[in-house]
Formats: sequence, C-alpha cells, structure tokens
Amino acid sequence: MPTDAILHATRQYLGIDPTVSVTLTPIKKGASGRTIVRVQTPGKDPFIGIHWTDERPDSDNFLPVAKFLKSTKLNVPEIFYEIPHRRVALVEDLGDIDLFSMKGTSFEDREPYYRSALSQIDKLFYSKGPKDFELMPPFDESLYRWEQEYFFDHMVEGLLGMDASELRESSEFEQLARRLGSGAKHLVHRDFQSQNLLLKDGKAWWIDFQGMRRGRQEYDIASLVYDPYMDHSAEERESILAIWEDIAEDRPEETIFRQCASQRLMQAMGAFGNIIRNRGDDWYRQHVPVAARLLAEVTEGTPLEKPLAPVLEKAQEFTP
Repeated sequence: MPTDAILHATRQYLGIDPTVSVTLTPIKKGASGRTIVRVQTPGKDPFIGIHWTDERPDSDNFLPVAKFLKSTKLNVPEIFYEIPHRRVALVEDLGDIDLFSMKGTSFEDREPYYRSALSQIDKLFYSKGPKDFELMPPFDESLYRWEQEYFFDHMVEGLLGMDASELRESSEFEQLARRLGSGAKHLVHRDFQSQNLLLKDGKAWWIDFQGMRRGRQEYDIASLVYDPYMDHSAEERESILAIWEDIAEDRPEETIFRQCASQRLMQAMGAFGNIIRNRGDDWYRQHVPVAARLLAEVTEGTPLEKPLAPVLEKAQEFTP
C-alpha cells in the first residue's frame, strides 16, 4: 500500500519506533495519479510524503528533476529522504496556498507571484542540465500530434460525443504539430499552471515538474497566460506578458505564441475529458467551457478556426 511505504520511510527518516504516532493526511489535489499526504508527528514540523507507481512513465523522473531544479536554484521543495526502489520520497511542506487560490483577488496582489514564476522560467531557459540527465522525450511533431489525438479522443469523442474523424484527417493540425516540433528545444515545465505554483515567502514554488522535457519556452508561458483555471481577462493576460517582457527583455513572437496556446489548450481539454469520464472527477467540468472559449479566441483567424468551430461551440455550452 502507498501509505505503508510512506509510513515506513517516515519512521526510517525520523528514527522513530512504531509506538510514536504518525498522522498521514491525504492531499487531494490535481490529477497526477500519485499518492500525496501530509505527514505529522509530535514535536516535528510537517512534511509531505509522496508515493508513485510505474503507471505514468514520467513519475520516476520526480527525484532527478527535483534535484536538478534545486541545484539550479529554482524554487522547488527540498527532498528530505528517498527510497527510490519503493518509489517513495519525503519532501518539504510548502503549504496549501497555490496561485489558483488567489483567483478573484486583484492582479496587483498576484503580480509578485507571476513575476517570481516567470523569472524562474527565464532561468530555466539558460539551464542545460547534466549530460547524463534523462528526461521524458522532447516535444517534437509526434508528441504534439499525440496531444491533439488526446484532445480528439477524450474531449471531442469521449466527453462531447462528436465524430473526430475529420479533425484527425485535417492537414491543419498536422501542420501545426510540424511547425511547433521543428523549433528550439529548451527545458520546459510542461504543466505550468496555477495549481502547480505554490505560494510561500512571497515567491512562487514549482510542483508537479516530473514531466519536464525539452520544447518551446512559449508553451510554458502560454500555459500560464491562458490558464483555464484562472480565466484571465484580456487585460490580465497583457499584464502577465508585460511582466515577461520586463524579465526577458522580449515578447513571444505572436504567431508562435498563439500556436503554442492553441496546442496547450487542446491538451488541457483532453485532460479534462479524460479526468471527468475515466476518473469521475466532476470538479473539472466547470473548466471545459472556459478552455473552449479561450481556444476559440486564440484560433480565431487561423486555419484551425473552421475545423474547431463546431466542437468549441458545443464545448462552450457544456453544463458544469
């Protein structure tokens, strides 16, 4: 059992015997498929216990990626103890306040955290990693096509009950994957959104980074700007891009940025469909119309607008 593995690691880490009480409180957040609990023992600061399986190929990357990011001085939780062969780790407790929890507050209150998060993306851009650093396969044409198929399978057909055969045969999607896959390959978080940014000490801290790989930096930036969970206004999106321009002294090229946003939003909608249907988590239903509206906006006037229009119209009418 995952909790047994975490409990075993806790007793080894703290050097305590079975008579000492240990409380494991589940942290039910996100959809990574891992077991994550808050560990509390008398007289000790709490920490986080994580157990993962081999169900997802990126899960085993958590430890090496965490160590690399920490060495690069990015804000990630410190690893206190690990038993790799049992797929268990004990890490720093960063608390429960994430960027998503600030939805509805003024942008002025959120601005320091966007700046912190984007400053770290800029730092990651210049980080190469060790030569023997094994990551997930990089973003290339085939991975972008996989994300599109994920969208076709789980959102278009699975959740909306529509026929996706014409979308699969549409050359516009193949061309998008080819264009994005031919670009520069820098390190990217891959799921850079508000629920994966915890807030502590006035800074943003990264979690769920085990899927890090090489790809386009614009994909991460678009993930934050067009985050369906936050549903930023046009003014807020411009403010976030202005922060990035201040940090990087440049703005993302508009066409590439919109293409990355389109790709990311399709991936997110595919994930929503999969989670709602196959995991029974209806919390994600409320975000389907938002993601559809944003995808309609970023594809307006592009070759994707026409083939996606019927799907996005139905998705925007989806009842939470």
